[in-house]
Amino acid sequence: MNPYLPMPMRVKRIIPESDDKTLRTFELVFVNEQDKQKFDFVPGQFCELSVVGKGESPLGIASSPTEKDIVRFTINRAGLVTSALHYMAEGDLVGLRGPLGNSYPVEQFKNQNVVVIGGGFAFTTLRSLTVYLLDPNHRANIKDLTVIYGAREPGLLLYHDELAEWQKRDDLKLHLTIDHPADGWDNMVGFVPTVTKEIAPSPDQAQVVVCGPPIMIKFTLPVLLELGFAPERIYTSLERRMKCGIGKCGRCNIGPKYVCVDGPVFSYADLQKLPEAF
Repeated sequence: MNPYLPMPMRVKRIIPESDDKTLRTFELVFVNEQDKQKFDFVPGQFCELSVVGKGESPLGIASSPTEKDIVRFTINRAGLVTSALHYMAEGDLVGLRGPLGNSYPVEQFKNQNVVVIGGGFAFTTLRSLTVYLLDPNHRANIKDLTVIYGAREPGLLLYHDELAEWQKRDDLKLHLTIDHPADGWDNMVGFVPTVTKEIAPSPDQAQVVVCGPPIMIKFTLPVLLELGFAPERIYTSLERRMKCGIGKCGRCNIGPKYVCVDGPVFSYADLQKLPEAF
């Protein structure tokens, strides 16, 4: 496939995610059957979505490979391209390049406990990973699954209906938190690093994935080291540094690494060898 040429995708459904309407989930379907057959990804990868006359923007894939026929993205309205996407309607066409980058190392999660830690709208690829691991074909391959997910306030948590369903499951430990108390909130209160330290997931036979705002990641990684997680068992995504997606523009490099080619997923052991990434 030509890495510069976007595939045409049709907007099937748009789902508002946040009270302030800045976050929306777009479910896209393939226009061409051959594109659909070629599109194969693993949780953690990303794509470039484009709008004619506006440009393109890198976005983590929020759907799971186990969810057939659609590709899902949750988009924060923050700039020219993302605002143009927000103005789109169901039935409109967008361009898609991808999947791009590497993925979460799901093969290494087999026979391991898995801890997923997310913050804000960066939970998108973690949603992909969680849905993938909960699929009956994969859930039996891992041991305990723990998810810690926080946002500034309840209205900024994504995927409310799914979170409610996850809370009912007995094969998933879900811990939800917000930064400050709010009326009607009966889950945890506190910043994600503090809540992670309080919950204290065990590092024994465990792998952990962290994705969120840079400041959240920066303060969560030392907590995980303090809890006993080895740096090579901690993974995070630097997808916010993405630009062209194929290593040509040179704007995502950290030292000798290109995030879009060598990442966006890195182990903390790898990041410790690079200039500060957060």
